[in-house]
Amino acid sequence: MYLALERLTTTFPPRGGAGEVTAVKDADLQIEQGELVTLLGPSGCGKTTTLRMIAGFEFPTSGRILLDGEEINTLPPNKRDMSMVFQSYAIFPHLTVYENIAYGLNVQRLPRAEIERRVQKVMELVELTGYEKRAPNQLSGGQQQRVALARALVMEPKVLLMDEPLSNLDAKLRESMRTEIRRIQRRLGITSVYVTHDQIEAMTLSDRVVVMNQGLIEQVGTPVEVYRTPRTRFVADFIGRANFIEATVLNGQPGNLMVQVYGQTIQLSNVKEAFPPNARLILIARPEMIQINQHGELAGVVRRASYLGNMFDYDIEVGGQLLTIIDPDPHHTTLSPEGATVGVSLLADCIHVLPG
Repeated sequence: MYLALERLTTTFPPRGGAGEVTAVKDADLQIEQGELVTLLGPSGCGKTTTLRMIAGFEFPTSGRILLDGEEINTLPPNKRDMSMVFQSYAIFPHLTVYENIAYGLNVQRLPRAEIERRVQKVMELVELTGYEKRAPNQLSGGQQQRVALARALVMEPKVLLMDEPLSNLDAKLRESMRTEIRRIQRRLGITSVYVTHDQIEAMTLSDRVVVMNQGLIEQVGTPVEVYRTPRTRFVADFIGRANFIEATVLNGQPGNLMVQVYGQTIQLSNVKEAFPPNARLILIARPEMIQINQHGELAGVVRRASYLGNMFDYDIEVGGQLLTIIDPDPHHTTLSPEGATVGVSLLADCIHVLPG
């Protein structure tokens, strides 16, 4: 592995009357060269602390950080061959765009010709050519973010670290910058670690997503894996939206799992595990994995109905439980009114199960 965390733990000492705090506990993670991995989780889950340990701004209480086979635990940040893009951009207001990007190269006292070559190359990469002489206050938020990214890339680091770099941008600009960061990362093939609390950002950017909760890594997987086959209820609930439906096993054979849900028998053909009869399960059904149709095996009552342009968004009460359901069918032009009785079907070949 190119970048590896081995049983990485960091504990902060007691402060202000509060006890000792373990911010990250026994984190194991292996990152391949050229991979973009996102650390995802709610505030306080340990993702930024993990990034800061990789960068050298925090030091682990125990465990190891390996880069290209060498332990870097005790190296200062400037010796780790990494660059970091911060949430606040950290652009020098008294320097031009060119001077900001070239700052680190000047500190290293590289030849002027080499500095100019590298700066022009990276400015072309982030599409800032022609902005060399502008001051930061003459740039939009997106352009300032490109300057911060260019300043990190111009150092040609082994690892690029990004700490919620798009959080200060508006929604539309954030979407376009996600695309730009992914394009640049793939073009350069640079190993990258990205921190965010935004699920869409993580799903869009990542080769793999690391979901963290209370200092622990709950799951590591591709965006498809963490969305379709979450290992824990927390992962299922944090990544997108999910309905958690209680079920009882009737026949627990792999590939032919028969369960009872709201008094009805449903076959789950894609479940590979075996479960004993009468075992309790939790079915994880994403809103798009439940359909509204007149022939549905379950009866429900519409409690909330919203039209979102590209879909209908419902809360439907089934068996005393409120289920969130999305209907993306463009042929449907009429919203089912609140209070209406509708048929509901689970897309059984999409449902994921967890032991109850």
